[in-house]
Amino acid sequence: MIRFIKVEDALPIRSAVLQKGKDPKLCLNPEDLKPDSFHLGFYDEDNKLQCILTVHRTNHPKLPHKGYRLRGMATLPEARRKGYAKELLSASIEHIKTQLKGDYLWCIAREIAYPFYESMGFEYMSDEFQYKDAGNHKEMFIPFY
Repeated sequence: MIRFIKVEDALPIRSAVLQKGKDPKLCLNPEDLKPDSFHLGFYDEDNKLQCILTVHRTNHPKLPHKGYRLRGMATLPEARRKGYAKELLSASIEHIKTQLKGDYLWCIAREIAYPFYESMGFEYMSDEFQYKDAGNHKEMFIPFY
């Protein structure tokens, strides 16, 4: 089941999956608390949060129109390859297109996630680069116009 969640609910998964066990309180992004940000979670049949994502109202400098940025998407290791991330990202895209009237969603994707985002219709808009201490990344986006 997909639900809107509080950022506090997302932090433990961000910590475990994306931040190498960093204190969850330190996994908060400055944009997380902005009123035009939202957080979604996928709960399994046991009502356990398995997958999370955050979206911020942020235009990409290379793109016109009304943009949103995907950040902090993560799935617990035991919940991978079950389609949760695909359902969650699809729900966020639908929300942005229909409720928020956004023109595109963009992200800074980790190398391991390139095939996932490609399968969801995202396109590359940068060459590969090193992002902080998290390895190779590319900027990707999916247009709605």
